[in-house]
Amino acid sequence: MATNTCNKNVVKNVPYYDRPRERLLRVGAVHLSDTELLAILLRTGTEKETAYELAQRLLSRFDDLRGLAQASHAELIELKGIGQVKAIEMHAAFELGRRLTGVPRQSRASIRLPRDVADLMIPELAHLTQEHFVCLFLNTKNFVIGKQTIFVGSLDSSIVHPREVFKEAIRRSSASVICLHNHPSGDPTPSREDIAITHTLREAGELVGISLLDHVIIGDGKYVSLKEQGYF
Repeated sequence: MATNTCNKNVVKNVPYYDRPRERLLRVGAVHLSDTELLAILLRTGTEKETAYELAQRLLSRFDDLRGLAQASHAELIELKGIGQVKAIEMHAAFELGRRLTGVPRQSRASIRLPRDVADLMIPELAHLTQEHFVCLFLNTKNFVIGKQTIFVGSLDSSIVHPREVFKEAIRRSSASVICLHNHPSGDPTPSREDIAITHTLREAGELVGISLLDHVIIGDGKYVSLKEQGYF
């Protein structure tokens, strides 16, 4: 009982305009800091700190919001003030954010340039700690009609097989395909394996009549288009 009273008193002592929930209602979520938004998600702090102070400690412990989003369940629950429920809620919130940024706006997602591909997919792929090989499926007007993660792990031509890529393309009646994968190192420079996979997929696409338009490698806020690099 004493613990709850202490925590409530700390919150009451915070000025109205500094409380994250009230600030969100007053100025909108877009104007809140990462710490304030995280404090709203946490709801409560500990007996000696507010939710805002707990949020500050979490962001400091994992360097920033991206680091926190990558934290494991075990890493979260070992911290004071983070139990099973809060850890699960944070995992769910970050996963919803990833899914939202990765959903193509199919009515507007028209791909004309490699930059369009990068703008669409960097938010989804840049933060991942494993390589993800993803395909965008396009119609005859270069609008995105679907997206599929084909493989997760280190790329290997024996694993990223044209069969899996073009099976999905045919199922979706795609006119063309754009392949992407991320480099967890942050450096999007293509490897020899990346180039070999690109050649294999391009040749397979020509056989089935579905063009491979590009293979884009995503790094930390950067990208490389193998088409722009002259591999097509």
